[in-house]
Amino acid sequence: MRTALAKLSAQPLDLLIIGGGIVGSGVARDAAMRGLRVGLVDQSDFASGTSSRSSRLLHGGLRYLAQGRLGLVHEASVEKTIIHHIAPHLAQPLAFIFPTRRGTEWKLWKLRIGVKIYDLLCHGRNLGKSTSFSAAKTLEELPQLKPDNLTGSVRYFDGLTNDARLVLDTLRSAEAHGALLANYTRLESSTRADDGWLCKLTDQLSGESVDVSARCVINAAGAWADRLPQSQVKLRLTKGVHLVIDRDRLPIADAVVMTEGSRILFAIPWGQRVILGTTDTDYTGPIESPRCEPADARYILDVTNANFSVKLNTDDIISTWAGLRPLIADPKGRPSDISRAHQIMTPQPGWIDVAGGKLTTYRLMAEQTVDLAAKQLAKNIPKSPTAEEPLLSDDSKFSGILPPEFSREAVEHYCRNEWAVHLADIMIRRTSWRYYYRNHAELARQAAQWMREICGWSEAEESREVSDYLAACSSR
Repeated sequence: MRTALAKLSAQPLDLLIIGGGIVGSGVARDAAMRGLRVGLVDQSDFASGTSSRSSRLLHGGLRYLAQGRLGLVHEASVEKTIIHHIAPHLAQPLAFIFPTRRGTEWKLWKLRIGVKIYDLLCHGRNLGKSTSFSAAKTLEELPQLKPDNLTGSVRYFDGLTNDARLVLDTLRSAEAHGALLANYTRLESSTRADDGWLCKLTDQLSGESVDVSARCVINAAGAWADRLPQSQVKLRLTKGVHLVIDRDRLPIADAVVMTEGSRILFAIPWGQRVILGTTDTDYTGPIESPRCEPADARYILDVTNANFSVKLNTDDIISTWAGLRPLIADPKGRPSDISRAHQIMTPQPGWIDVAGGKLTTYRLMAEQTVDLAAKQLAKNIPKSPTAEEPLLSDDSKFSGILPPEFSREAVEHYCRNEWAVHLADIMIRRTSWRYYYRNHAELARQAAQWMREICGWSEAEESREVSDYLAACSSR
């Protein structure tokens, strides 16, 4: 960390990026690949906010199509195929079955047309070809589905990813191209200088502070983006909760769209598990610690039980996570109706706010942000290569959609090569072991022993890391 801070302050940066989530990581990679001198900091761990708490989907947004947002759907549909191209280990084609029933607003004939348009909006290169099923065929595909008033279904394709891994691999690529990265580093202040900004950064672990000069600052702080003094971002935060259950309790081969009135939720197969979610409610609590409340879990379980002939209860829940969507503020309408479009603004010379958007469009958001930054810098830079160059050039043994094998080798890799500082960094974001395994606490104690050897912790530090991890788990 001290080495990273020293390098950040050694000479002026072209760009200093605030926020190590999916957008900030994408900007860092894009800018570094185009020859700019780039620094990125995050006040906590990389991907510790929204970017490790999503539905883990790469999708155009079929429901946005129903809302007439063709531009947004086209943009995201193209981007999901690009991510599949540059990071195939993190973009698995996933079929979705959308059942339709009499007496609901989801009509089979409309969805049949919709999924064909959906395919076309990917320039005809979707991750799979859509089709439709009769009621009988739908029940053959999904024998656990309740047959009441079933009229049939459509089957379309999106992608399954690992959101935190996508961030970390993007950062690894950025670093390989020269970007300077520091997690647990907070922006304390930013002052306009003659040719840019003078920023004070503090290492949250040691308390050490340094001054960094940057010609341009990129505010990519996600849910925190409207809290920086120079920011003109106006956000409306909504909370999304997910539950993880055993796949034996809901043995589905494809993802399933579950409806509750005008809302849609998903049941997503994830190895030996199934992810259920999500909620979409306005949120005004502490942004550092959104939680899955009992009412959130009950709502998702009730919707699942209403769509399937199962009787899930809270004992079936292996783990949960809750994340905040940093949506561009719109005081009108329901949370699920707010546009997922992104916004890039320059409230002051050399300061760029980038906010909104969705996981799937992160690469495009980054490209557009760096294009604007180049104009601010008055620099001629090459066209973005990020849609073509693979994210990783080496073996992806320790990165994938499913958790890696639990091993000392994996823990050492994350400590030495992926900026892991705390036990939670590994258990939650680098591996998802916390979400996948019921015995995650037992695994965490073993991982902490390994980290003590690798990181040189004392016995007291090891004990504190385990306690802090278990406390973090109890609040999620």
